[in-house]
Amino acid sequence: MPIERLPSYGGQALIEGVLMRGSNYLAAAFRKPDGEIEVVSEKLTGIYNSRLKNIPFLRGLIMLWDALVLGTRFLTASANYQTGENEKIEGPTLYLSMGGALLVGVALFFLLPAAIGQGFETWLKINHWWSNLIEGIIRLGLLVGYIWLIGKIPDISRVFAYHGAEHKVINAFENGAELTPENVMRYSIEHPRCGTSFLLTVVILSVVLFSFLGPLPVLWRLLSRIILIPVLATLAYEYIRWTARHLESGFVKFLIRPNLALQHLTTREPSKAMLEVSISAFNKMFSLEHNLPQVP
Repeated sequence: MPIERLPSYGGQALIEGVLMRGSNYLAAAFRKPDGEIEVVSEKLTGIYNSRLKNIPFLRGLIMLWDALVLGTRFLTASANYQTGENEKIEGPTLYLSMGGALLVGVALFFLLPAAIGQGFETWLKINHWWSNLIEGIIRLGLLVGYIWLIGKIPDISRVFAYHGAEHKVINAFENGAELTPENVMRYSIEHPRCGTSFLLTVVILSVVLFSFLGPLPVLWRLLSRIILIPVLATLAYEYIRWTARHLESGFVKFLIRPNLALQHLTTREPSKAMLEVSISAFNKMFSLEHNLPQVP
């Protein structure tokens, strides 16, 4: 079966776990401290059943919701599995942490580069095209540097290995392989629909989109970077979706090379135990999607 006719399953690495998402259900598998694999699942409702998911350029908002809310919720749940009942992150602490992380991310990757670009435009008397290019280069440098730096943290490196496990399972499924750790291990840690590719695409598109705004006063320049984040997300989602559906094209393969290259910073080769977790999450999600007998 050609890849473009397959459902576009996706996932996310967690702390000692993997989240797998289908059209109607998701499942997450966690390796608990005692070595057992815990699998949880839930039906996707609300925004996932809205008309947005079928409307080009608006359906990217669902992916943005995935990253900001759903992904964070399960990432926190995976951390709770490791810390135990007495150290759970929940309630106001969770929401404050999410809000704080979001504010820091926007400030670091959008506002700081914009402010520096504005400074170059003002002090060096360059036009807005050059200042936006400088802003984009700074944004890209911050993104790559941040990913490289956190990848040096042992716990994050393990999350990146689970990211590799997630990619391998999706790749194995899309190639029709039986999902056993031995089979899945042979597949690539790269995948064209990866969230890392999405982030790089957002950075590149930001240079183009922000340049068309023309010269702006510093306040409006900063506000535009915040206001247009959803627009960038929807454009990036459509680009990633389009490239994933045209992988037979040599031109598309050339276009996605930078995206696949950056994934080597956010993935690691997983262990067999990690693949077992990823397979468990995928099998649970797949069985719910297709109303199959539950896999133990």
